[in-house]
Amino acid sequence: MKLKLGFSTCPNDTFIFDALVHHKIDTEGLDFELIMGDVEELNKMAFNSELDITKISFHAYAYLADKYKILNSGSALGRNNGPLVISKKFFKTEDVPNLKLAIPGQYTTANLLLHIAYPYDLRTEEYLFSDIEQAILDGKVDAGVIIHETRFTYQRRGLQKIVDLGEYWEQTTGLPVPLGGIIINRKVPQDIQKKFDRLLRKSIEFAWKNPQEPLQFIRKYAQEIEDDVMYNHIKLYVNDFTLDLSDEGRRSIRYLLDKGAEIGFSPKVGDDIFV
Repeated sequence: MKLKLGFSTCPNDTFIFDALVHHKIDTEGLDFELIMGDVEELNKMAFNSELDITKISFHAYAYLADKYKILNSGSALGRNNGPLVISKKFFKTEDVPNLKLAIPGQYTTANLLLHIAYPYDLRTEEYLFSDIEQAILDGKVDAGVIIHETRFTYQRRGLQKIVDLGEYWEQTTGLPVPLGGIIINRKVPQDIQKKFDRLLRKSIEFAWKNPQEPLQFIRKYAQEIEDDVMYNHIKLYVNDFTLDLSDEGRRSIRYLLDKGAEIGFSPKVGDDIFV
């Protein structure tokens, strides 16, 4: 069976999917048509039901719960790894609602976390995540919400942190920060859903046991990322929650979705959301 599979070019995704898409593990009859892109691009493809399986922002999932279910493996959750609001000039955290803010996409979890922390009518403008630092430096925006590897590089460009949205989330909820996960179309037969979930777990385990194996695939799409940044990125976003959401991970995702609905920023989601 061939499945249309989407994930991002970020090191954490190429790390966990390498063994699966290159058949370094037994895929038990499954094959894949691979689509790679920025997570907001994948979010929009999922809205059109173009993908059988895809990486998704958990905020975007609120709009897709009737079409997709969340896999137990492959998610990006954790501690101290949330989006940051940064700027060139000095601002206090209470200044944020008055600033023009760059966001990495309307449906990103970063945007939802921003609105949970600041439930106001914010002035936001969408940018590709990798262009946000430059937009701040060029004065196109006052500040921006950064994700992925830019969390490790912004200080080198003379930028400073205003607030850590992940830290805010952890302090107010006591839960890990739920950023994104892997979802599968409800039209895919249930036995295939469970098989893919199991195979993705095996792919992650293979990468952990053989850390040199995914490097060629990771570097192919991370050519502009220095090795230390790449390794820090993987270490931060690929963790125990990636292997197995666990009850705590599922609670965190559920709370995020419920909170988004509570503040009127995203639709209410039903109970049947996990494979």
